[in-house]
Amino acid sequence: MTSQSAPSPATATGGLQIYDTTLRDGAQGEGMALSVADKLAIARHLDDLGVGFIEGGWPGALPKDTEFFRRARDELRLRNAVLVAFGATRKPEVRAERDPQVRALLDAETPAVCLVAKSHVRHVHEALRTTLAENLAMIRDTVEFFRAEGRRVFLDAEHFFDGYAADADYAVECVRTAVEAGAEVVVLCDTNGGMLPWRIADVVHDVAERTGAPLGIHCHDDTGCAVANTLAAVQAGVRQVQGVVNGYGERCGNANLITVVANLELKMATPVLPAGRLAELGRISHAVAEIANQPPRANQPYVGLSAFAHKAGLHASAIKVSPDLYQHIDPALVGNDMRMLVSEMAGRASVELKSRELGFDLSGDRETVSRIVERVKELEARGFMFEAADASFELLLREELDDVPARFFDLESWRVIVERRPDGEVVSEATVKVVAKGERIVATAEGNGPVNALDRALRQALERLYPQLGELELVDYKVRILDGSHGTGAVTRVLIETSDGETEWTTIGVDENVISASWQALADAYCYGLLRDLSGVERSAGAVQAAAMDSPEAR
Repeated sequence: MTSQSAPSPATATGGLQIYDTTLRDGAQGEGMALSVADKLAIARHLDDLGVGFIEGGWPGALPKDTEFFRRARDELRLRNAVLVAFGATRKPEVRAERDPQVRALLDAETPAVCLVAKSHVRHVHEALRTTLAENLAMIRDTVEFFRAEGRRVFLDAEHFFDGYAADADYAVECVRTAVEAGAEVVVLCDTNGGMLPWRIADVVHDVAERTGAPLGIHCHDDTGCAVANTLAAVQAGVRQVQGVVNGYGERCGNANLITVVANLELKMATPVLPAGRLAELGRISHAVAEIANQPPRANQPYVGLSAFAHKAGLHASAIKVSPDLYQHIDPALVGNDMRMLVSEMAGRASVELKSRELGFDLSGDRETVSRIVERVKELEARGFMFEAADASFELLLREELDDVPARFFDLESWRVIVERRPDGEVVSEATVKVVAKGERIVATAEGNGPVNALDRALRQALERLYPQLGELELVDYKVRILDGSHGTGAVTRVLIETSDGETEWTTIGVDENVISASWQALADAYCYGLLRDLSGVERSAGAVQAAAMDSPEAR
């Protein structure tokens, strides 16, 4: 058997159970491709969070899932969660112990199994092609088989809410049969994701009253209501909540377990995680996204980068007085932070708070704050977007605060040539001419594109004087056309993300010429990297020039 410790408090005390199905239902989402190693890594994160159950997959149906459970026996040491194998009830007219899929589920050797069963009369007739009586026998026989083998059994009543609408008596009989056979919880599944909260609540109430069964809820998000439907079911009395980290899953996805857990703990006073684990929500959300190779959703409730980001000047003014005036919770409760965004909507309070976040106290300098606000508004009218480029804003801020700017390097000129060679290879060559530490330097380099060539040429020119630039790596490059009506002559915005191996920052450039915009963002990226490590940089006392730009008006 897989090594397991005592269940989490929510499981042990009969409270609300948190059942994660990221590794099975979440993995079915478009663009998701989890390896066995990925699934093992995610399982460890889920256990760290403190969920009660982790559904690992469908052994026997998918070779990768079979391998996962084999490796899990030796490699997973769960402290909080119980590992669950997912499978189906026996086939029609086949004894449970002789059904290969049932045997594969047993061979997974998990402490608990979750069986999916039909509860919709049409699915019984058209998908299983059997009788309603035989479907009930399939449920009863399979649950009894696993109970006799010492397994905890959960039953997922597939398409339950649609089945209830078609024939409520039969759907309820499926629940009753599973409980009588020994199922610990019967999970009512909104498989098509078409329900709304009040309908979910009504059905859960009715089924609970008619059966007295311990119920669970499993919602998909096709109406955008998966989280709301899940919470409505909790209010109606379910004892198990199923969901997926970050809401991954087929079609529109599953109920986002991160959001559900935060709402349960913070809005409904329902503890579902071990003490102190709620603050891990943000870390777990981002870790799972990283392993799944999915971009984090910035506006995801509670844990998204923008969840507590404030842009409007009115908001910033209020937050300056008290953060809770425009925040529904303290972001730290879920492992997140408040962020101030600087944009054309910014007022004095936005700039003051953002500057304070960056380590500059401007609270007593009304003139400087006003000057920065006007400069930001003017630049954003030209296409800059500092809310997405904190590093460039800090450089702008330093420019305004330094009376005598000192440059890390001055640009004399740059040039890029793109050549298609006779063998079909396309090569870019860049030449940069800069002055750094009183020395004029000319450097030329080739790259697989114009920006790559500029990057290499600038490195070649400066690394002898600033060796710390060797630690910098460009990790992302984004281009956006700001006015498509102008076609190829439109203004272009470039965002460059850079890393020094420890942290990442984003810089911005805007120009009608995409290469010029790229140069601005690239120069900012280098300058900000040098600011992070000043040990090898000669600066005038109290003065740092923000970036090497084509001209003072380049921003």
